[in-house]
Amino acid sequence: MATPALSHIGLAGLAVMGQNLALNIAEKGFPISVYNRTASKVDETHHRAQTEGGLPLTPHYTPRDFVLSIQRPRSIIILVKAGSPVDQTIAALSSFMEPGDSIIDGGNEWYLNTERRIEQASSQGLLYLGMGVSGGEEGARYGPSLMPGGSYQAYSNVQNILQRVAAQVDDGPCVTYIGEGGSGNFVKMVHNGIEYGDMQLISEAYDVLKNIGGLSNSELADIFAEWNRGELESFLVEITADIFRVKDEFGEGELVDKVLDKTGMKGTGKWTVQQAAELSIAAPTIAASLDGRYMSGLKEERESAAAALREAGLKEDEQLGGVKKGIDKKRLIDDVRQALYASKICSYAQGMNLLRAKSVEKGWDLNLGELARIWKGGCIIRAVFLDRIKKAYKRNPNLASLVVDPEFAREMVQRQAAWRRVVGLAVSAGISTPGMCASLSYFDTYRRARLPANLVQAQRDLFGAHTYERIDRPGSFHTEWTKLARTSENAGVAALN
Repeated sequence: MATPALSHIGLAGLAVMGQNLALNIAEKGFPISVYNRTASKVDETHHRAQTEGGLPLTPHYTPRDFVLSIQRPRSIIILVKAGSPVDQTIAALSSFMEPGDSIIDGGNEWYLNTERRIEQASSQGLLYLGMGVSGGEEGARYGPSLMPGGSYQAYSNVQNILQRVAAQVDDGPCVTYIGEGGSGNFVKMVHNGIEYGDMQLISEAYDVLKNIGGLSNSELADIFAEWNRGELESFLVEITADIFRVKDEFGEGELVDKVLDKTGMKGTGKWTVQQAAELSIAAPTIAASLDGRYMSGLKEERESAAAALREAGLKEDEQLGGVKKGIDKKRLIDDVRQALYASKICSYAQGMNLLRAKSVEKGWDLNLGELARIWKGGCIIRAVFLDRIKKAYKRNPNLASLVVDPEFAREMVQRQAAWRRVVGLAVSAGISTPGMCASLSYFDTYRRARLPANLVQAQRDLFGAHTYERIDRPGSFHTEWTKLARTSENAGVAALN
């Protein structure tokens, strides 16, 4: 009996993402071995491979058979839940692997876990990649955005496969070698943080248009579809239009109105905000989106608060009704479009600044323009204006912020009046727009040459002797503020007497 041909690559972990990525790899002509602890998942994946075109995918039911079915140097992608399941999977597979083989973790892993595993793998002669995979199940099946970081040799071993399975855009496949260590996971984490901001901003646009503009779901679907043909063209705007069109199969109206207003999360947004704080990078839009998810989780408390404040005299209907009177819907729709666009620029600027700061700290030498390029297709935040972000960093690799790129700066200045109108209307109507407010505050703070921080620093010096710098002479200074204030006060009183 002939020995079966060895596979080019292996994939362990056959939940939704794993199955779809394995089928994508097989469909591109690369024979692949698959393994899962639960045999039914292996059978299910094999069945799909047969029914979706007789794809070159071979099922395996033990770690040993799986590893030995792959040609050397072996490259094995792991797609299991982050944390200890990754360590357990590595332990199960690595005992059958040999020096020069590679492990590629495709999950949303904390970057320091990846750096720990790189060292552990190296001690066994194994290579390691932490690879961000974005695009959800459809992206995994038909072309995701891939962010591999770690061993460059491990990347080189699978570069031709990754370039074929990744989403394809006008300037190449949506994959690039990110950098050393846990850079791939870190970049994916920040990608997800930007995604949090994007989704929050879109939800606020919906809230304003629905509750101030009085627009129906049908009208909202048409508006978002129209926006998706212009500067806001993106995956998230496109799917938002689709969501408004779906009818409720269990009753009247559209399904979106029956969805419970509690947003789930898996941790990458929180990690992004934590890292921004660690690196002293302002990321208020992303932070506001995270707070929004936390607040959404307080459903019962919010319902109780609404009742308690109504009893205390809050007249929300009057508040909202007063703003809605005389609203020009056409102008409101255009204002919200402009506010959404300007706010998104701020969200992306914050994410890019965080990536640059981490790159400097770790010596990763991240190419921000190239990151924008590989996000143009396949991933959840794919958007037409990512091409312009790529060009902004190509024009100036040391760009301090997207806010001051000449093109983006001009657009934000042109949109700021509409942006302020939307935020002002929302505040007057009692509708929270934390993402748009945070973005506008970020813009207003960043553009001011002088802030009231002088008073804060004076306060710190008064109560803690933290010293301060002056604008008119070099050095650090400390002042006995209270003593001088009292002396001055007494002198003033004496003069009056």
